Amino acid sequence: MDHPRLGRYPAARHVIAHLSDTHLLEGGAPLGGRADTVTNLDRAAEQLSRMVGGLDAILVSGDVADLGEEDAYRRVRATLEPVAEVTGAQLIWVMGNHDEREPFRRVLLGDESGDDGPVNQIIDVDGLRVVAVDSSVPGYHHGILEAETLDWLDAVLAEPAPNGTILALHHAPIATPLALMDVLELRRQDELAEVLRDRDVRAILGGHLHYPTQGTFAGVPVSVAGSLAYTMDLSAPARHLVGIDGGRSFSLVHCFDDAVVSSVVPVGTFGEITSFGEQFLAEVEALDEEGRLDRFSRKREWVTDG
Repeated sequence: MDHPRLGRYPAARHVIAHLSDTHLLEGGAPLGGRADTVTNLDRAAEQLSRMVGGLDAILVSGDVADLGEEDAYRRVRATLEPVAEVTGAQLIWVMGNHDEREPFRRVLLGDESGDDGPVNQIIDVDGLRVVAVDSSVPGYHHGILEAETLDWLDAVLAEPAPNGTILALHHAPIATPLALMDVLELRRQDELAEVLRDRDVRAILGGHLHYPTQGTFAGVPVSVAGSLAYTMDLSAPARHLVGIDGGRSFSLVHCFDDAVVSSVVPVGTFGEITSFGEQFLAEVEALDEEGRLDRFSRKREWVTDG
């Protein structure tokens, strides 16, 4: 159902839920003996399930499993597949440095080929092309784009997509204030920048850093989703790398005709401070512009006890 526009911008053409770094272990064991990754993923899934009709894709940008265990992949898939079904969203999996290519392919992608090369994919989301590239290095945690991946990406981007392209990879090409994370950064960024030049890539989605952040790379907006496992504390003392059991989030990426907007969604159950329901929104929509300003923009006096 079409609703009246209440402001300058129309509704987004595509909406992507961007999750990252779930880090599940076999049997649902707590990560580091402490972080309850299963409950965190369940909470995110519950929140996403409320968005029936409002999601086009659910993209998990790597480190799906902490040790690449088959059972961990099955658990994440079993949690998110019903969410994709109820919301009508496509489910997109991206390789991370903690993932292992063979079980990732087999359990998440249904690929029994045994191929041990980079897991690169093209997914069409109603005219929006999502290109997932594998930045993992077998046996290591830093990232690299292998020559075959760069050549493949260059060929894919040679033809524009109807609604543009979203590039997804685990090791996002973006600066971080965490010095040790520089060791684990993406290699061959200059070559990637050349491939992206004058192409239709509208945004780059990544993970790896365990905190939500944004920037630009080669003139393209970059959005990094927070981790569902644990969060890096950027307020820790300088030259320290501290992961905390809190602050978890995912992102919502809204793709408009001429812009891409990424928003952070806290994961958890919190008390409401204020709430306006669907009935109130319908009342505002039924008014003309002057009426809307009077109903929702005009300042009112707050009445307090005492």
